[in-house]
Amino acid sequence: MKVICGLGNPGREYAKTRHNVGWWVVDHLADVWRFDPWKKDGAALVAAGDVGGTRVRLVKPQTYMNLSGEALRAYPRRAFFSVANDLLVVVDEVALPVGRYRFREKGSPGGHNGLKSVEAHLGTKEYGRLRVGVGPPEDRERTAPLRDFVLDGFGKAEAAVVHELIPEMTAGIECWIEEGMKAAMNRFTGKLTKDQEEQDE
Repeated sequence: MKVICGLGNPGREYAKTRHNVGWWVVDHLADVWRFDPWKKDGAALVAAGDVGGTRVRLVKPQTYMNLSGEALRAYPRRAFFSVANDLLVVVDEVALPVGRYRFREKGSPGGHNGLKSVEAHLGTKEYGRLRVGVGPPEDRERTAPLRDFVLDGFGKAEAAVVHELIPEMTAGIECWIEEGMKAAMNRFTGKLTKDQEEQDE
């Protein structure tokens, strides 16, 4: 079984914030893959189904960002489940500009409280992640404090760019499910399209 966990905060007031792009992605996956309806499972909402013959479970922690790992702590104890190979965490990344994304097979949490919680509960940094860019363009600096920035809503144009990128990220996730992280990293590099580069100039 593969587990895809989108990080975010519960509550309508957070739905459109930068911190919740992980939920945007897994909600899209549940829709296009036509999974069973979301249901409560411990500290999370989950939806499950098959993708290309592989059983997949989507997870949305309901504990707020800094306790996200609680929703995943039972999975390492499951028979035949490998955290390094079978878990993908979808997370917002302020170090990447809007319009970029990056697959990674391991890494430090940096300043992200959700990833800190995941690492604490799993006891390892070696788990897959899809980092979705929510930061300003590379030639501009973030002016707001980090906490205020990630809990603020996207501008309309920024949100549109993220939504337009989700189908491509979905294809990358399907590649991860079928062929593993190295294949996803090599084929889905998350670079800006030519049209997006021209819009940012």
